Amino acid sequence: MQCSWKAVILLALASIAIQYTAIRTLTSKPFQLCPLPSPQNCGLGGQETEPPFERGTAGSGGCDDYPYFSINATRKTHILVLATTRSGSSFVGQLLNQHQEVFYLFEPLYHVQTTLIPRLSHSRNAADRRVMLGASRDLLRSLYGCDLYFLESYIKPTPMNHTTDKLFRRGASRALCQQPVCDAFGPADVNVEEGDCVKKCASLNMTLATEACREKRHVAIKIVRVPEIGDLRALVEDPRLNIKVIQLVRDPRGILSSRIETFRDTYRLWRIWRATGRRPYNLDLSQLTVVCEDFLSSVSTGLSHPYWLKGKYMLVRYEDLARNPLLKTKEIYDYLGLPMDKNVEDWIHANTRGSNEPSAKHKFGTVRDSAANAESWRLKLSYDMVEYTQTVCQKVLYRLGYKAVKSVEELKNMSLSLVQDKTFVPFL
Repeated sequence: MQCSWKAVILLALASIAIQYTAIRTLTSKPFQLCPLPSPQNCGLGGQETEPPFERGTAGSGGCDDYPYFSINATRKTHILVLATTRSGSSFVGQLLNQHQEVFYLFEPLYHVQTTLIPRLSHSRNAADRRVMLGASRDLLRSLYGCDLYFLESYIKPTPMNHTTDKLFRRGASRALCQQPVCDAFGPADVNVEEGDCVKKCASLNMTLATEACREKRHVAIKIVRVPEIGDLRALVEDPRLNIKVIQLVRDPRGILSSRIETFRDTYRLWRIWRATGRRPYNLDLSQLTVVCEDFLSSVSTGLSHPYWLKGKYMLVRYEDLARNPLLKTKEIYDYLGLPMDKNVEDWIHANTRGSNEPSAKHKFGTVRDSAANAESWRLKLSYDMVEYTQTVCQKVLYRLGYKAVKSVEELKNMSLSLVQDKTFVPFL
């Protein structure tokens, strides 16, 4: 049966009308994030009474029956540390983790990457990035609402009865190593080592973790798998959240040096270049260039002060933090609008100064002698590697206030700092 051209036009107009009505309906009402299932429904052995994507659709009250998120949206500060690998982000995360009223998560996006795109490593493929970013934003939004059950979809093997021992770097979060989540340590155990937490705490009960999150006044998350601040705009502008972004940057030459030492297999060809003085023909230069391109794009956006970042963006150089950890940490807490409690100060004193004491072996390794470590890359990279890095990363080095060197002697002269005195005022 053939349709006349009039019938086709009428069907098209009807379709447009239906879509317009749907869009008006969605945009005329503020979207609400429904609360978590109660512990009674999601405890050990329990089942959710509703599928996670249908919460609020059943019953006449919908989300109005659960005022939890709206209350917390007004009192919680949602802190996001945006960085790249080997830039000092673990250190910054710990500065927030030590605060008694902060619930901290270390790299939850690790699970998104390993589940969706296992081999993705700074992919420039547009489709890969869209998939990763969309899932990442959804997960971050849920985690800031203390919906840790959402994370279970990305943990492999899938948690049974909301219990898992596969959460990435669980021991890096104090809240996940303390009561009510873990009974192995008491209130007096304020500096639990990550390894001890993993060994002594039982499998992680996501319901108890959710309760711990809801009891804290603020939530902080550290990520290295989102390339640019612009990728987070939808999250930053979400009226349900109170996001404060701390973008951490580091001299790309220092990042490269640290990655060569840490990711020995992935950066094997760079190690060959350093050892032989000859650059391998098949060297993956994107391992460096992508870092500088993402830094430049992200920093340019942040420092241009777009309206959507007003009061929500602070740029921090790792080198400034390493040289003056206490002063810089106070500036970070001032920007966040939070008091810096004694636990944070004690942790800084214990972990940013070298020591010959036996207990020093338990200190936070990446920040011991932090001031001396800030430019130690100069003794580890060959001059030709440094020269190449300065060429491909020239714009971002200049923008962030890192000086170029013009000779081997200048490179190795540690009395001459390559970090300019430069102030990056938070966009308030």
